[in-house]
Amino acid sequence: MTDTPPTDIASLSFEAAMGELETIVRRLEGGDVSLEESVTLYERGHALRAHCEARLAAAQARIEQVSLVDGQPAGTAPFGEG
Repeated sequence: MTDTPPTDIASLSFEAAMGELETIVRRLEGGDVSLEESVTLYERGHALRAHCEARLAAAQARIEQVSLVDGQPAGTAPFGEG
């Protein structure tokens, strides 16, 4: 890891958070980081994973679904309504 302070996770886009998470996984799998740094990387990775899950849930909530009337498509409604 570098000496620059980490970016606030809440400000990251989904893509940026996933990219950083992938980098962390590669570093941890490489096995060439100290135990202390591994724990720090793991904690950040855990927070990044939670952020990505929240972003996906928010996106899913905005997806429109087809509403049915008598079994026929009758329009759309925001995901989760109807």
